[in-house]
Amino acid sequence: MKIFVLVILSFALVLHLGESFDFHERDLESEDGLWDLYERWRSHHTVSRSIEEKNKRFNVFKANTHYVHNFNKKDKPYKLKLNKFADMTNHEFRSVYSGSKVKHHRMLQGSKRGNGTFMYVNVQSVPPSVDWRKIGSVTGVKDQGQCGSCWAFSTVVAVEGINHIKTNHLVSLSEQELVDCDNEQNAGCDGGLMELAFAFIKKKGGITTEANYPYTAKGGTCDSKKANSPAVTIDGHENVPANNEDALLQAAANQPIAVAIDAGGSDFQFYSEGVFTGGCGTELDHGVAIVGYGTTLDGTKYWIVKNSWGAEWGEKGYIRMQRGIRAKEGLCGIAMEASYPIKNSSSNPGGPTKTNLKDEL
Repeated sequence: MKIFVLVILSFALVLHLGESFDFHERDLESEDGLWDLYERWRSHHTVSRSIEEKNKRFNVFKANTHYVHNFNKKDKPYKLKLNKFADMTNHEFRSVYSGSKVKHHRMLQGSKRGNGTFMYVNVQSVPPSVDWRKIGSVTGVKDQGQCGSCWAFSTVVAVEGINHIKTNHLVSLSEQELVDCDNEQNAGCDGGLMELAFAFIKKKGGITTEANYPYTAKGGTCDSKKANSPAVTIDGHENVPANNEDALLQAAANQPIAVAIDAGGSDFQFYSEGVFTGGCGTELDHGVAIVGYGTTLDGTKYWIVKNSWGAEWGEKGYIRMQRGIRAKEGLCGIAMEASYPIKNSSSNPGGPTKTNLKDEL
């Protein structure tokens, strides 16, 4: 009987966490209504606050609630919601969750490296839509937590993807290995560059699995024993020609791509669903990955972007971002800093060889 009750409670908790947190106009009509809404939000997201902190956070929550409510009354192709970031100021959000400091690290490292070539330059045509999730090349959505390690998650999505394409085996790989061990040029929870992480993986002979070297959401000392058990190898990486969405499309039609974006705006913070059209600039501060693209029924072209803020954010952890805009940098700078790993082999150290991917395609 006890086991049965525990199963029911666990199932109810999963349903609760999976539900969207909704509110109504009447919740905003009085201070008491807003307090009740805040308490419901804290319960929904299991957020604990001291009395002093709660008073401060309530005022932030109240301002964010009005922002979300007023925005959703506009005729926009995307909607916002009160997600787990709802009692954080935008400054706090940016400093914690869009802290890859891509522009800063690019300035420190200078010009891009890579192989100096673009293997997809002669691709003449691409499918009207591609979704690497449906082909089985994308692992479940992960959560970087309060650590500026998005560069590691972006890198791993791209390596997991090309590994599945080449070997027909999807393996969840270790972001923590990159955070702890790739520290000559990248900076763990203080940000980094995806192309440097690709170079690190090639140089050390591969990257280990997430199961072997699990994520902790904080920097630590490199565990060489775990890191010296590579599960997936790559043969290098290439950069997509900058500020060229056509080239980015050529690449994304063939494999998942690591990209950097400006994700620090309030609309990005509270994004819920739909095709995101801005606002954002091109101050690159967050690493994500393109895992496909498509077009809506009304003709709006979009990228399918995998984020690393957990499955509760956005469209189950993803965002559709408008593509094909006039600005050469792409929306939020998505075409400015794109790169991808190269893998020639259909096998990995001690792993099975590729069987047949044709049936999946």
